[in-house]
Amino acid sequence: MQFQGEWFVLGLADNTFRREHRALLNFFTTLFELKEKSQFQVTNSMTRGKHCNTWSYTLIPATKPGQFTRDNRGSGPGADRENIQVIETDYITFALVLSLRQTSSQNITRVSLLGRNWRLSHKTIDKFICLTRTQNLTKDNFLFPDLSDWLPDPQVC
Repeated sequence: MQFQGEWFVLGLADNTFRREHRALLNFFTTLFELKEKSQFQVTNSMTRGKHCNTWSYTLIPATKPGQFTRDNRGSGPGADRENIQVIETDYITFALVLSLRQTSSQNITRVSLLGRNWRLSHKTIDKFICLTRTQNLTKDNFLFPDLSDWLPDPQVC
């Protein structure tokens, strides 16, 4: 229940990211809405110029609290499987989320740093970096949105 609401995606680390991908990440928000059966409807919104791209999926709770599977990968042989775990959160300031996805051709590891606002302590950022290292990710796998030119536009998203 406390995890519901809007989160800003302040950092991503992914074993498929490379340095050249850094320019592709614009700031985006993630909205978690608790639905029936303790499922979360997750809606992401990213600005691209004057446009807003959105995508959604459902998180289905696993047996342990804070662990989920993602529903939109299809079923049957060859379907992607994704397990998502909230590693740490205080519900008020930050959350660290680990996603492990297995595709037919590779394993994808992603760590997300979420914040309720745009400012996080150095201690929280250090936790993000430590978690990425435990997943064998390097600084070349990090993406942080460039907010230097960002001004909120109420007409977008």
